[in-house]
Amino acid sequence: MPPSPAERRLIIVEDDATFARTLRKSFERRGYAVEVAAGLEPMQALVDNHAPGFAVVDLKLAGGSGLECVKALHGHDAAMKIVVLTGFASIATAVEAIKLGACHYLAKPSNTDDIEAAFQRSDGDTSVPTTQTPTSIKNLEWERIHETLVETEFNISETARRLGMHRRTLARKLEKRRLK
Repeated sequence: MPPSPAERRLIIVEDDATFARTLRKSFERRGYAVEVAAGLEPMQALVDNHAPGFAVVDLKLAGGSGLECVKALHGHDAAMKIVVLTGFASIATAVEAIKLGACHYLAKPSNTDDIEAAFQRSDGDTSVPTTQTPTSIKNLEWERIHETLVETEFNISETARRLGMHRRTLARKLEKRRLK
């Protein structure tokens, strides 16, 4: 059941101004009162006055991790429905986002329909089939690279050192599979 008009307050935390503007317009057409913040500090300034019941947070922000925003939003209001969007989904960040208070985690490209559906699906789905298909070597490698990037706060040189590979090799792998 969709929220009543009085409850339809949304904050979008996204540093890509074009994508944020598109999301904003789409949610406003659906009756949401929308505020946009490009990072943690602007978000915190808006949250107190806007009192959102919903949030859409980009995982990778120019000024840091969207996980910090998830933590702050959940700390502000534990009932808030928070959906994390990312262009580089990984199991590690999905788990952390949920542990920090997100109700859902979506890989980009996701549209307003996907996000609004995610707001409604805050409970787990036991009917999701488990598969016997093992994860591919490429996906395992990417998971490890991404996990190490998060640990090093996206420092390419330090990530390469921790993974035992040359920095240029890591840079080539990242070029093939863009982070955003």
